[in-house]
Amino acid sequence: MADTYSKIYLQFVFSVKNRQSLIPKEHKEELHKYITGLVQNRKAKMLAVHCLPDHVHIFVGFKPAYSISEFIKEIKVESNEFINAKQWTKYKFEWQKGFGVFSYSHLHIDSVVKYILNQEEHHRKRKFQQEYIDFLKKFEIEFDEKYLFDFVDEG
Repeated sequence: MADTYSKIYLQFVFSVKNRQSLIPKEHKEELHKYITGLVQNRKAKMLAVHCLPDHVHIFVGFKPAYSISEFIKEIKVESNEFINAKQWTKYKFEWQKGFGVFSYSHLHIDSVVKYILNQEEHHRKRKFQQEYIDFLKKFEIEFDEKYLFDFVDEG
């Protein structure tokens, strides 16, 4: 074949290091726009983004020009630098290592977009940790719960 054709839809989920609530609600839209620009600069199409105080969902139409790991690593590094430069928190901001990525068919775009955009309501009923574990189970991804999240040591 002379060219590459693809339809790849990926939802990325990643959290703030130590599961702290460090993304200020008043800056959420600015962060959405910034992350959207990062996605678009990598020739992907932003379908939905939603930042909560302690985690982010990004749903993209992905181009195979990047490896998935390199794509999200760059998004996390550059958005991390952006948040720290803006000094939105008195603490040093960092994303937790790792991420979840889940693939969908073209038929699922509308339902995934609605799900992501409705995160505020969704998390009134279910905490992020349980949501993430449910994703892993739904997609039949093997995991060990003790390695899923870094938490602040309260001891």
